[in-house]
Amino acid sequence: MGSLVRLLVGVQRALPGSVWAVRRLSSGASEVYAARLDGSNEGIAEIIMSRPHARNSLGKVFVSEFFDTVDSLRHDSSVRVVVVKSSIPGIFCAGADLKERAQMDNAEVSLFVQQLRKLMSEIAALPMPTIAAVDGFALGGGLELALACDLRVAASSAKMGLIETTRGLLPGAGGSQRLPRLLGIGLAKELIFTGRQIDGTEAQHIGLVNDAVPQNEEGDAAYLRALELAQEILPQAPVAVRMAKLAMNRGIEVDIASGMAIEAMCYGQVIPTKDRLEGMSAFREKRQPHYTGK
Repeated sequence: MGSLVRLLVGVQRALPGSVWAVRRLSSGASEVYAARLDGSNEGIAEIIMSRPHARNSLGKVFVSEFFDTVDSLRHDSSVRVVVVKSSIPGIFCAGADLKERAQMDNAEVSLFVQQLRKLMSEIAALPMPTIAAVDGFALGGGLELALACDLRVAASSAKMGLIETTRGLLPGAGGSQRLPRLLGIGLAKELIFTGRQIDGTEAQHIGLVNDAVPQNEEGDAAYLRALELAQEILPQAPVAVRMAKLAMNRGIEVDIASGMAIEAMCYGQVIPTKDRLEGMSAFREKRQPHYTGK
């Protein structure tokens, strides 16, 4: 429960004077679990990685629990934003669990990497916006995990890199596909071919992360900035935000004409919502809208 206490303290520090409660959605010594924030941050859920003895490396139990955690959030309409964070100071996710990997034969490795690829796809497919809070090392599969999120915030001192080529491998959990779409093919090739590690400041400069912030004494500066970003999303119409995410994620995979058709279908889902009517009424009445996700 120590990580949960640190979580609560960090949240209270972010917004002094607020009334906060955190509901943990699993019990025991889970390596990955979900928690919902209440009070003024109701609607934010967190996926918390807590495997300190292995630096949040992607082991079998860790991956299985991550699947379960994502599944617990997927159909929850009360969750408007998800923040992915680590409870371990200085570590986001160190990538593959090489000790476990060494015990697998070639067929087992192939099957496990397929599972990793599926996990990253499941994270990317969550209907609500996701934000990775990178407060430390995010290497190999750890960076691929962050790339599966919609937005990334990093501490300026964080270290990130797709280092698989330094281990005789290549990014196999979606990184070789997502990174070129994010940075362009030339820069993505440079980072993957060299296995170079970069800090949060450089990552922001090249567009790998949305924001980089100086690390604080508690080691959770990126997490606190991710909370601020989540708070900016919270007041917006949930159905509209989800449909915007779907339109962009699906549209970028196809030609512009097909993308426009996808956008039209997503727009059509928003038209009959009560939130759309509330938005127009709030505009006319010069007040803040109150969206319910209906």
